[in-house]
Amino acid sequence: MTKKAFLLTAIGVLVGALGGYIYYAQIGCISGTCMITSKPVNSTLYGAVMGGLFFNMFIKSSKK
Repeated sequence: MTKKAFLLTAIGVLVGALGGYIYYAQIGCISGTCMITSKPVNSTLYGAVMGGLFFNMFIKSSKK
């Protein structure tokens, strides 16, 4: 993994984590029955994983 690829993935993780927490804070789940959005840790971690995967799509693979 190159330095550029690592940096892009790390930025995606941070953006996703921020987005997950904002989603929890603004929409969330009042009843507590929603698996992902009932707790801030769950939604933040889910957002971080999704952000990392999404930003990782934009890394060009090297042809060997």
